[in-house]
Amino acid sequence: QVQLVESGGGLVQPGGSLRLSCAASININTMGWYRQAPGKERELVASSRGGRANYADSAKGRFTISRDNGKNTIYLQMNNLKPEDTAVYYCWCRTLLQNDYWGQGTQVTVSS
Repeated sequence: QVQLVESGGGLVQPGGSLRLSCAASININTMGWYRQAPGKERELVASSRGGRANYADSAKGRFTISRDNGKNTIYLQMNNLKPEDTAVYYCWCRTLLQNDYWGQGTQVTVSS
């Protein structure tokens, strides 16, 4: 069992920035962030595996995923936020046994 604890969501104006954090209970190679907006399916925003990062097209150039392996923590730096980025953001990880775990979710609201 892996526990994921997120923090860093909130309300921000368009064009603003937020940084999300997710601390895992153990070291995990594959971690990332998903989001789910009202009435929409959950979608991958960014992932990190073996030092490589992947981004959804909507996140490229604005979001950056990073990790601190010493703290078993990943971050999502979100810049130039837009109203369409409003969603619940979920931390995700996948173990070597291909088991997926999710954080509790953190709300990000982009509004003036």
